[in-house]
Amino acid sequence: MEAQQFLAVFLVSISLTSAQRPNIVFIVADDLGWNDVGFRNPDMKTPNIDKLATEGIIFENAYVQPLCTPSRTAFMSGMFPFHVGMQHRVLGPRQAACVPLNYTFLPGELKELGYATHMIGKWHLGYCKKECTPTYRGFDTFFGYYNMGEDYYTHLVGKYLDYSDNLLPARNYSGEYSAFTFAQRAVDIIHRHNVSQPLFMYLPYQNVHGPLQVPKKYEDMYPNVISECRRIYSGMVSALDEAVGNVTKALNDRGLFENTLILFTTDVSSCSISFKLYQQFCKICFFAIHLEHGVSFMYGAGLRKTRTSYDGMIHAVDWKPTLVSAAGGTPETSIDGMSHWDSIRNGLPSSRTEFIYNIDDMEVPVQGHAGIRVGDYKLLLGYPGAADGWHRPMNTTQYETYEQIVYLKGDKPVHLFNIREDPTEHNDLTEKMPDMVAKLRARLEEYRKTMVPANFPDPDHSYDPKNFGDAWTPGWC
Repeated sequence: MEAQQFLAVFLVSISLTSAQRPNIVFIVADDLGWNDVGFRNPDMKTPNIDKLATEGIIFENAYVQPLCTPSRTAFMSGMFPFHVGMQHRVLGPRQAACVPLNYTFLPGELKELGYATHMIGKWHLGYCKKECTPTYRGFDTFFGYYNMGEDYYTHLVGKYLDYSDNLLPARNYSGEYSAFTFAQRAVDIIHRHNVSQPLFMYLPYQNVHGPLQVPKKYEDMYPNVISECRRIYSGMVSALDEAVGNVTKALNDRGLFENTLILFTTDVSSCSISFKLYQQFCKICFFAIHLEHGVSFMYGAGLRKTRTSYDGMIHAVDWKPTLVSAAGGTPETSIDGMSHWDSIRNGLPSSRTEFIYNIDDMEVPVQGHAGIRVGDYKLLLGYPGAADGWHRPMNTTQYETYEQIVYLKGDKPVHLFNIREDPTEHNDLTEKMPDMVAKLRARLEEYRKTMVPANFPDPDHSYDPKNFGDAWTPGWC
């Protein structure tokens, strides 16, 4: 009995009060490549990101999904996309679908811990009815856009506006580059925030997703880059960096920075790892299931700075429970994600030893069919993605040509790699290690039994933005 009483007193003593909980800023860059940041590539000019990364903890084995909607599903729900029907491609503007409403998103968990919750940027998790949208899924406020990508200045998808302030179209921002509009909204929220309450800010920027657009002064930061595509893209990275710096400055100015934990990650890495396969007009980019190893780091409150990097395996589903733990909460046990907070802080081995890249029984010519990693080994079934090899950035040439890609369906071909020894996946071990292929295939089949069919309906052409003031808005399903 005395031991139980002692444990109860101990647990109460270590629980965080509202004033003690760290502010949390979760920054997501869209399609940012592993090598497209200054702390890995001196050709890139990202001083604000570099400072946070090098003074924080850089994650060497943090994984995301190969496309936007699946990764954001994992971030917000802590579930593998194939467990919630979000594994197939990305949601389009006319699709009546969203992540199932029975899942509590990350901001909802943090609200229960007393946080003010704000989202600024790209949603891409479904919006056809208001219950699918950010302010109905745990956010106090939302400013941003619902769909995949849009013009950085007009904020149009097709002919129609995709820019919202909570549930209302935001019409007064034409001509403003989105990264700086988003950063300014973040700065405004920080300056208005009641400092007696912990702050959670989710900042999924538009940069550096296509189309390639940036104010010319940022493009001009890279005069030695001959390729116009690569030059504009590099400028977009530097514009993102400035937007990040604007937010951290506001946190400093308000006296919040020292008690703020910052998580930075890309949502998709394969498109941009020096792997931006642009054609002549800088519009085409191919994605690959096997290169989703993403740039990611943490900085700030609660971390014990005894190392510069963390080598443990982390998946996108793990960020939700990890941030809940950092906030002093108890993560859900019914989700796929697991908390790595104590492991990251103390430099302990990751408790994750395996994860699923994807399982999708629909035809998936651009995303891969199925894949699993167990320990150091990775098994891919079906078309694995874009052309093999790692392509250098197009800094010194105007254009490059690539072999034509052949799309295949089903579980063939089969590829096996040792990721620890062969991180760039040049050495296929399928023929040399048939027992390992069989072992991983059997494990993958166990996961396949739990797959939820993809919720990927045909476009609903009855929805016409003209009926909603020429804007993409909820309320049509």
